[in-house]
Amino acid sequence: MTVCPTATEGRPFGRVLTAMVTPFDADGKLDLALAQELATYLVDHVGNDGLVVNGTTGESPTTSDDEKEQLLRAVVEAVGDRATVVAGAGTNNTAHSVELARTAEKAGAHGLLVVTPYYSRPPQEGLLSHFTTVADATELPVMLYDIPPRSVVPIHTDTLKRLAEHPQIKAVKDSKHDLWAGSEVLSNSDLAYYSGEDPLNLPWLSVGAVGFVSVIGHVVGDRLRKMLDAYEAGDIATARDVHVGLMPVYRSMNFVGGVIFSKTALRLCGYETGHPRLPLPQATDEQVRVITSDLWDAGLVLVNPDAAAEVHR
Repeated sequence: MTVCPTATEGRPFGRVLTAMVTPFDADGKLDLALAQELATYLVDHVGNDGLVVNGTTGESPTTSDDEKEQLLRAVVEAVGDRATVVAGAGTNNTAHSVELARTAEKAGAHGLLVVTPYYSRPPQEGLLSHFTTVADATELPVMLYDIPPRSVVPIHTDTLKRLAEHPQIKAVKDSKHDLWAGSEVLSNSDLAYYSGEDPLNLPWLSVGAVGFVSVIGHVVGDRLRKMLDAYEAGDIATARDVHVGLMPVYRSMNFVGGVIFSKTALRLCGYETGHPRLPLPQATDEQVRVITSDLWDAGLVLVNPDAAAEVHR
């Protein structure tokens, strides 16, 4: 089975991963050169030891399979020697998910992120069969993505315990917001937990999470690493101070959503990654002003503070 380059004991996918946006050019086409530049920036300068490519924040619902493969190959080429590259491969079609997983393996991904099938609302036995079928399709380690706010159906604790018996299912990205359920799984399986909801990163550490799959890591990955380091060193006060200092960033992300926040925040920090594809709109002038104010409040240095005036050009 593939071993992720930043994996350590108990951390099969590393520590701080950002769910990377997909850069588009002025015509809305995939920009591979910029994707490599952004991946390098996130790994070498912002403190991430892993990236999730083709996730929801990467606008996977509106990128083609060919674009997904091209993007993944570009990111692996740029940072795959020193960072874990996890490919989003989950859909609500098991056969299609298997195809995406196999393509990701051939493209050099180190692992797979497989979300709960959305819209079709399968029962728990369906979830069990779906996840094991995708996991059986490659030799890559799998991170399950439990996000009932989007998929409606949660992965129940008993189902997670059964999935933990699969040799390639190694972790959960949790966006269920249920620390009790996570604690139950953590105490009865070997699954590693990664917080998938930035405002809950610190609370998740308190019950045993080993890292984060972040959105705000686009601009504050170094602070997330500092919080994790401080918590694990027993310096809870510093970890909490970092958490409190990030409150304005959490607020902006929740205000506009992950894709719009990330692309706007990157623009403010000097990285133009293009506008989202519809149905996600570009940020309004007012939203950009709010994000600008919140990033300033969080102490970020903005390279492009006039982005609000540029957003509709």
